[in-house]
Amino acid sequence: MVLMKGKAWGSSVMLVMTALIWGIAFVAQSEGMNYLGGFTFNAARFLIGGAVLIPCIFLLDKINGDKQRKLSGEEKKRRARDSVAGGMCCGAALCMASSLQQFGIAQTTVGKAGFITALYIILVPVAGLLLRKKVSKNVWVSVMVAAAGMYLLCIKEGFSVGRGDFLMFLCSIGFTMHILIIDYFSPRANGVVISCVQFFTAGLVSGVLMLIFEKPSWSALTKAWLPVIYAGVMSCGVAYTLQVVAQKNVAPTLASLLMSLESVFSVLAGWILLGQGLTAREFAGCGLVFIGIILAQIPVEALRKKRGEVAA
Repeated sequence: MVLMKGKAWGSSVMLVMTALIWGIAFVAQSEGMNYLGGFTFNAARFLIGGAVLIPCIFLLDKINGDKQRKLSGEEKKRRARDSVAGGMCCGAALCMASSLQQFGIAQTTVGKAGFITALYIILVPVAGLLLRKKVSKNVWVSVMVAAAGMYLLCIKEGFSVGRGDFLMFLCSIGFTMHILIIDYFSPRANGVVISCVQFFTAGLVSGVLMLIFEKPSWSALTKAWLPVIYAGVMSCGVAYTLQVVAQKNVAPTLASLLMSLESVFSVLAGWILLGQGLTAREFAGCGLVFIGIILAQIPVEALRKKRGEVAA
C-alpha cells in the first residue's frame, strides 16, 4: 500500500475538514429556514463568505510573494482573468446547487439531505462521459448499488418521492457541475480569488432572487444570526476555500470521495444537535448509497496495470 505524501496528504486532510464543516452546516441550513427564505439565507451567507475572504487574499499574496514575482506580466494577467472567470462560473453553479439544497433541506431530514447530496461522488465520473472520458465498470456497478440505496432512502409507499428528496437530488447534479468547474480552473488560477469571486457572484444572484420572490426583514435575519454566521464564515469562507485550494493536489474523484464524508457527518450532526433519527429502511438506504460511493472510487484500471507489471 502506498501512502500519500507531502501536498497530497495535507490536501486530503483539508478535504476531510471541509466535509466535517459541511456536515454540521446542514444543521445550520435547516435551522436557518425556520426564520428566513432560502434565497435570503443564501444571499446573507455567501456575501459574508466573500467578505471574509478579502483579507485572506492579501495575506496569501504576501505569503506567496516569491512565487508571484517569478511570473511574467502576461502570466499574471492570465491568472487574474482565469480567477475572475472561474469564480463567476463557480458562483453560478454554486448558486443553483445551494438554492436547490436550501429549499430541499427544509422538506427532508438533515441526514437524508447529506446522503442524497453526496451522490455527486458518483455523478462526477459519470459526467465525464460528456467530456469523452472512459468510465470504468465499477462506476456503473456503484450507480446500480446507489440507485438501490436511493430507493430505500427516498421512495415512499405508492412509489412516490418526497419533494425535498427530489430537490436534493437535483442539488447533487448542481454540485457535480461545481466540482468539474473547479477542477478545470483551480490549476490555472488563484484558488482563494476564485472562492471569493464565486461567493460574491452567488450572493448577488441570490440577492436578486430574494428581492423578486421573498420579503426579507432585518428582524428575521437577526433571529437567524447564528446559522447565517456559521454558514457564511465556516461553510463558505473556510470550507469552500479549503476545497478550492486542496483540489489542486488531489484528483477530482478522490476529492469527491473525501468530501462525500459530509453525508456521514450530517447524520451524526442531525442526531446529536437536532435529535433527528432515521428508520431502519432509511439507514439501509444510506448504507447502500455509501457503499456505492466507495465502489466508485476503486482504481480498477490502475490495479490491473500494477498486477500486469508485477506478472511481467
